[in-house]
Amino acid sequence: MSATLNLTDQDKAVIRAAAYGAVSLIAAASDKAHKAATAGSIALGAATGQVGHVLNAKSKDIHLSGKTVAELADQVLPALTEAATLLQQQDPAEADNFRGIVLVALESAAATGRNAQPSPVVADMTRKVTAALNVA
Repeated sequence: MSATLNLTDQDKAVIRAAAYGAVSLIAAASDKAHKAATAGSIALGAATGQVGHVLNAKSKDIHLSGKTVAELADQVLPALTEAATLLQQQDPAEADNFRGIVLVALESAAATGRNAQPSPVVADMTRKVTAALNVA
């Protein structure tokens, strides 16, 4: 059983921005952006555990901006690392849950491309997101 997370409102905002931002990155790299964003968001909405409660809370604290994928990535990739690190410090099981949730959302978003296979661009973005999540 996981310990109870002691997250500030700022911590929760980082977790939400990281997860939804990761889906946004995949959608931006996809040839079917709307379908990718929808599939990824549905996957995040199905999240469980304490992180699932954080992701599904009604909130308006996700503030991602930028006119290019690079500008979005500059915000999202560090947020993914920050979220994974703070969860790892408090509860390694919830950190693993967060990583799994984000990766399932990415797989869902990526499967909306042609033939349900991620394009090379989407696969590359997935590798970048995965690298940002894999902190000790």
